[in-house]
This record gives sequence, C-alpha cells and structure tokens, in this order.
Amino acid sequence: MGIFKIKGGLPLKGEIKPQGAKNESLQVLCSVLLTSDKLRIKNIPEIGDVKCLMQILKDLGVVINKNDIGDYTFQAKNINIEYLNTKKFREYGKSIRGSIMIAGPLLARFGKVCIPIPGGDRIGRRRLDPHLTGLKSLGSHICYHHEYKYFNLHTNNKILTGCYILMEEASVTGTANIIMAATLAKGKTTIYNAACEPYIQQLCKLLKKMGAKITGIGSNLIHITGVKELGGSCTHTILPDMVEIGSWIGLAAITCSEIRIKNVSWKNLGIIPKTFQKMGIKLEKEKDDIYIPSQESYQIKKLLNNAILTISDSPWPGLTPDLLSILTVVATQAKGSVLIHQKMFESRLFFVDKLIEMGAQIILCDPHRATVIGLNHQSHLRGAILNSPDIRAGISLLIAALSAKGTSLIKNIEQIDRGYENIDQRLRILGANILRME
Repeated sequence: MGIFKIKGGLPLKGEIKPQGAKNESLQVLCSVLLTSDKLRIKNIPEIGDVKCLMQILKDLGVVINKNDIGDYTFQAKNINIEYLNTKKFREYGKSIRGSIMIAGPLLARFGKVCIPIPGGDRIGRRRLDPHLTGLKSLGSHICYHHEYKYFNLHTNNKILTGCYILMEEASVTGTANIIMAATLAKGKTTIYNAACEPYIQQLCKLLKKMGAKITGIGSNLIHITGVKELGGSCTHTILPDMVEIGSWIGLAAITCSEIRIKNVSWKNLGIIPKTFQKMGIKLEKEKDDIYIPSQESYQIKKLLNNAILTISDSPWPGLTPDLLSILTVVATQAKGSVLIHQKMFESRLFFVDKLIEMGAQIILCDPHRATVIGLNHQSHLRGAILNSPDIRAGISLLIAALSAKGTSLIKNIEQIDRGYENIDQRLRILGANILRME
C-alpha cells in the first residue's frame, strides 16, 4: 500500500481546476448500458472508483475508446450478461458501491442481473433497500444467495412496468438506479421523495438526450414515461466535483493560502460557499471561479441568539454529508466553536481521534456529533502517523497534515486515490511538500 509523506505548515498559492464529479461519473457511466448506440462522455475523473467501474463495463463487453484525457466514447452493443456470474465480477463489484447502479440499466434492457453486496467507504450502514425496493416495485423478482452474498434480479418476459414509488429515503444512487430502469419500463413511473442533487439532474438531462421522457428534473417528484429503446450518438460533459471544490476551499483556509479554483459551476454548488462563509472563510466569486485570499484568521459566526453554530448534512439542496469531514478539520484552526452533526452515517466522525492526537480540541459527543473548539492558529496541529479509513476522512487527514507543524505519514492512500485525481501532483503545483512512497 502507498504512503504520503508530508511536511506541513507551508502556505500554498496558485490556481487549480477541479476534477469531474465522482458521483455523477459513476451514474452516467452506468447509463451507457441502456443503449447499443455510442455515447461520448467528457471530463471523467481519472480516479480509482471510476477506473474500477470502467473495468466492469469493459468486462461486460462495452467497447471503450479514449479520445483524450477524461474523454471517452462507450458502446454497449454486445453485452455478455453471464459475466455477472463470475468470481471476477463479484470481486470488482464488491470493491465499489457504485457498481450497484448497473442493476437498473441491465434489468431494464436484458431482464436480469446479478449484483454482489457492494463495498465502498466504511462509514456506517448504507442500506440497499432504496435500490431493491424500487426495482421490485417496477416488477423485478429478487433472490439473495447467502453463499456468495449476491442478489439475483429478474423480470417476467424481460418487462418492467411503471408505477408510483414513494422512496423511504432520498438516496442519490437509489434514485439514479430507479430512474434508469424506469426509462425502458412499460407505462409511467412516478418517484416521490427522489434525490434531486445536480448529479441526478445531469443524469436525467443525458437520458433525455438519449430519448427518455422525464419531467420534474431538479425536484423531488420525478415522472418518467417509458420508451421502447434509447439511442445515443450524443455527448455529455461531467460537472466539476463540488466535494473536491469544498476540499480546496478548506485547504486554502486552514493553511492560510491564496488559491483560485477555476470554472466551478457556481450555480451547481448550492449552499457550499455559504457554509464555508459561516466558518468565517473569505471567498469571492469572480466570473465562474472561486478566489480564496490568504487569511491569518477566520472566525466562526454564531447564531442570531448567540448560540453555537451547528453544521449538519441534509438532502439536496442541503449540505452534502461528504463535506462534513473537511469542515471538521477546517474548524480545528478557526476562532470559535462549532457543532458538527453527521446525521446520515454513524461512523464517519470516528477519524477525529487522529485529529485529537495531532492536537485538535474536539469532543466526540456521540457517533453522529462532534464539538470542535477552534485553536485560531495559536496552537498548531502536530505531524503524525495517520491511516486513511475512507475517501473523505482520508482527504481531511491530508488537509490536516498539510497545515500541521512537522512531518506526517498517511497510510492506505489508495482510499484517497479512489476519489481524488493525482492529488499529490496537483498539491505540489501549489507548493506543497508531499511525496508518494510505494
């Protein structure tokens, strides 16, 4: 496993272009299975999870041609559905959670699919119920095989039938799976309490280009009228990754750095900029860029009744849970205190033990809440030997190490590589002292 060696405490400066959105990429890549025509997708990030999914698609029989960096053409004309019964697929499928999203397209087009229990970040319970319940409502039969720990889904006569689906939770990947399946289902499907993140909006826009009939895009009530087949011969460009943009903002603040983030697609960032501004971080909108000036200090704003600020995650247009780990690290050097409330996952805040070892003042109230007392750069974090437990905690610990005095080692950096493209090279361009060791 690889290791990052970081000498922290250095201010950074420069421009950075955010990578394509990881979560959108995984959804859009699965959508290529809905048609036998060619689809061109641009701004695909070269990251671990995406590479893994592309390998699954290739092994299924999808022809993939690289046009340029992050620019690929896909054609799912001759699909080997039996590949799903192989040990190789079960291993690949278990390695990333995004693999579950091939279920909807393959079930809709071929009437059957086998899916192992997917892997991904170990951040708590992540139920498959939104996926399975939705696909079952559309007419899928579901069997679970205990020996190999995989689900077998099939339909009668290769036909799914549209229906009304009330989702128990606004699952992003669950919504994507059901939408893709419903595009080829017979009749009309209505999804209520659907996720409406920009990733879902982008997926719907692509599907409409392919011939799908979808209304309600951007809301939590989506209507889909199934069609006999979808076409291709169109091009889709992935949005910039909002979570990576938030990571760069947090990095700039805690390291007192001056950074410009280029072409961020402001209209798709939601409340992310305002959330960092609540932490006292100055950022400016310059055309479609975010400019973060160097700050010696940033003060957390209190609520109107003078109570401690609480930052929590919630479904879009609320704050994405993927940024709470980064905001926790940023708060360690702020002036003031903040309560971080991670509502969705019960294990995501456990990494704060490492921040406490580095000198942060954090009280872990319970698995979902942590109170951070900012040090206002009066007492710096210390370098430490760290281990990356998941993508978001990994990048958060990397940001902490870059701000700390002394040298840090971060192990298990494959977790960071799963979600961040060439992160060490891009940091060195900004002036960071970071070395990748194998």
